[in-house]
Amino acid sequence: MSWLLFIAIITGTFFLMECITWLTHRFVMHGFLWYLHEDHHKPGPGFFEKNDAFFLIFAIPSWLCIQFGLQERLYWVAAIGSGVALYGFAYFMVHEVIIHQRFKWFTRSNNSYVRTIRWAHKMHHKHMGKHEGESFGMLFVARKYWQKVKADRERQKLELRTRNLN
Repeated sequence: MSWLLFIAIITGTFFLMECITWLTHRFVMHGFLWYLHEDHHKPGPGFFEKNDAFFLIFAIPSWLCIQFGLQERLYWVAAIGSGVALYGFAYFMVHEVIIHQRFKWFTRSNNSYVRTIRWAHKMHHKHMGKHEGESFGMLFVARKYWQKVKADRERQKLELRTRNLN
């Protein structure tokens, strides 16, 4: 298997995982596994949540694909596992570090993408129940959230100019 194909499979799997994550979040986490996800919407004391179990739900198949693919020289299977693992890392960085700031690494970013994903996730969390909801994706968010962040920036610029004129 060529390295180019290996990288293409990893990349394709990474982007496909955003679709799988959306579907899983919408129909599984907000469906029959709500009892694991509910504490994410209604946090309690402590660092860990039942919702953290979803890490294992995705990490174990990823690890098994990598291990099996390498052992059996089925490198396309290892590439799929690697794509899932890379998405898991991106998900961790975006969801746990940037959005919920469970780790205090990037707490003061003013980047438009960061502000947009944080706003979209805030809109997701304003719905406390199992059946309500919006913005189930993670890395790619709807246009309306980008427009809201852009409008906020324009409003801030206008306020700053107005303040400087006075």
